[in-house]
Amino acid sequence: MEFLTALFLGKEVWIWLVFLALVLVLLVLDLGVLHKKNEEIGVAQSLWMSAFYIGIALAYGGWIWYELGQTSAVQYYTGFFIEKTLALDNIFVISLIFTYFAIPRKYQHRVLFWGIIGVIVLRGIMIALGATLIQQFDWIMYIFAAFLLLTGVKMLIDAIQDKEHETDLSKNPVLKFLRSRMKVTDELHGEKFFVQKKDPITGKLARFATPLFLALILVEVADLVFAVDSVPAIFAITTDPFIVYTSNIFAILGLRALYFALAAMIHRFKYLKYSLSIVLIFIGGKVFFNQIFGKMDPIISLVITFTILAAGIVYSLFKTKNDGDGEGKAIPVTTS
Repeated sequence: MEFLTALFLGKEVWIWLVFLALVLVLLVLDLGVLHKKNEEIGVAQSLWMSAFYIGIALAYGGWIWYELGQTSAVQYYTGFFIEKTLALDNIFVISLIFTYFAIPRKYQHRVLFWGIIGVIVLRGIMIALGATLIQQFDWIMYIFAAFLLLTGVKMLIDAIQDKEHETDLSKNPVLKFLRSRMKVTDELHGEKFFVQKKDPITGKLARFATPLFLALILVEVADLVFAVDSVPAIFAITTDPFIVYTSNIFAILGLRALYFALAAMIHRFKYLKYSLSIVLIFIGGKVFFNQIFGKMDPIISLVITFTILAAGIVYSLFKTKNDGDGEGKAIPVTTS
């Protein structure tokens, strides 16, 4: 019992165990029950699954409110909404990865599932490191804030100039490195990440990675890149590692469910980049505001953040309501 009540990163161990147990149950349910066999996930199923994950995340926020208080819950919801919205850009990149490797739709869930396992670990490491730095050097928050301001301004300028994402993955340095260091098959081998086959040079059996494994690595790298924005953004809302981590993970858990519904219609959210950039500027500026004028009420921060993001989503859907074909910009979701 003493172990359960001991503190770990500012919270009692049992609170962390409840969260990890819930995440484990969701992962087992997803892989072991909902997707025992490789099958294509339709848009309707994707939307229902996504609604389920969002419902669980919102309900967990209610539990945080009950157990840790209103301030913690409001900070959790703010972080969750920001991370969920930032994930839309991640969906765009994941779509490009699957299209580049021609990954059939029925195998995409496997990549996303194991990708999320890596995210849970990597985000935990990044957040623990960030929390340690902030605890030791409180001025780090101002660096985070300045970074968010610059990122938001750059994102806004890119949105105004209508700059497109880099789509030539063949020039990706990570992919070049992997291909130079690993034996990789030219074709997929079902759902396998690795296969044994004869080396064309030596004639002996050797272990080869498949394009499915390369896709998995690039998905992980893409998340690390997006975490550079999202983790500082949530630390600018709260320095509580528990709230930062749980809001991050719950937003990401539903990402793969949401992916199958949004991958082919990501063009409908083309104006969301404007609201995301404004949110990053607001969150970064709030750190300096708190220092000069006193801490902003978390509820006010949540309302402003949610309003900006909701406005971006609604405006995007309204402006693109007649773009059913995405004007050629929709990212194709490969099928078997």
